[in-house]
Parts: sequence; structure tokens; C-alpha cells
Amino acid sequence: MLAEDQGMVRGALATLLGLEDDLDVVAEAAGGAEAVLLARRERPDVALLDIEMPGKDGLAAAAEIRDAVPSCRVMILTTFGRPGYLRRAMEAGASAFLVKDSPARELAAAIRRVAAGERVIDPNLAAAALSAGPNPLSPRERDVLTAGADGSTIADIAGRLHLSEGTVRNYLSSAINKVGARNRIEAVHTARAQGWL
Repeated sequence: MLAEDQGMVRGALATLLGLEDDLDVVAEAAGGAEAVLLARRERPDVALLDIEMPGKDGLAAAAEIRDAVPSCRVMILTTFGRPGYLRRAMEAGASAFLVKDSPARELAAAIRRVAAGERVIDPNLAAAALSAGPNPLSPRERDVLTAGADGSTIADIAGRLHLSEGTVRNYLSSAINKVGARNRIEAVHTARAQGWL
């Protein structure tokens, strides 16, 4: 199963994989929520997900697919080879993490390896993830930074997340300090660049 929001890329991947005698694309999704629904219905052996999709991203979809269809192995294929994304993908139960600038011939081989029970991770990204260390942000700090990324006021963030304004300020302050930023906007930028959000 493929989940990619860009129709041309999704079609190219389906065509490329369709040329392989031993691989069949059983479903195609344009977003994470659709991918979860299709995985439940089609029960694919492997789900190939992009990270950046509208609505539910590939990392959230990966975790839901692993819960709903435990036999399905999830692969992440992304433009964004960030160490934080790799860590989050592994936490979501992904069996593979590949960047889109890898040679196309490697994709089918990676799918076969994942279907056989192996893990496949871009070696350069694995090295970067090990040297970068773990995500310093707690899940709640990530929630608050994400909710405030659009410039929302403290009151708006508090209302959206059902927290007090003081609690939101504390989480923001902690997140800003942890990423070494000067303000919320810089903290969001830094956290996104590292793949922590």
C-alpha cells in the first residue's frame, strides 16, 4: 500500500513498483487517515508512507496502522531525512526509513527485505540520528509548541489543549530552553528542523 499526498509521486511509485514481478500495489492513499482506513480494509503486507501529508501525517498513521494491522510492516519514505523523524518513526513501529533521494532500484529491494522481517534504515541518517541524541522535548512540550506554531496566543493554545494559561507558559518556557532558542518561533523552527515536531 502507498500513502503519498502528491498524486504524481504516488502514481510514479505505483508504476515503478508495478514493474516488479513479485510486488503488487493493493491500495493508494492521498493522506494518513485514508491510509489507516485502507490498511484496515486491504490488510497489506507492507505500507509505504510519506511523512508530510495533510491531516494525519505519516508518523501518526504508522502508529495506527501497526496497532490496527499488526502483521503489516510500515516503511517511511520521505524527503525530510531528519534524525528526529527517524527516531519518531521507529517509536511508531516503522520497519524502514528511507529518503526519497535514494536510488529508485533500492526501493523494491527494501520492500522485499522489510516483508522478510528485516529493518532497513538509510545508513547516513542512522549515523546522524545516533549523534544527534534523543528528542529533548516531552510529548506535552511538543503538543504546546505545535499548537503555538501558527502564532496563536497563550489563551488560544490553552483553550485548544484544555490547559491553563500558566501551564502553557511553563511548557513553552521549558521547550524554548531545551532547544536553546530565544523565543517560541525560533523554538518551533529549531524543533522542526531537527524532526522533533
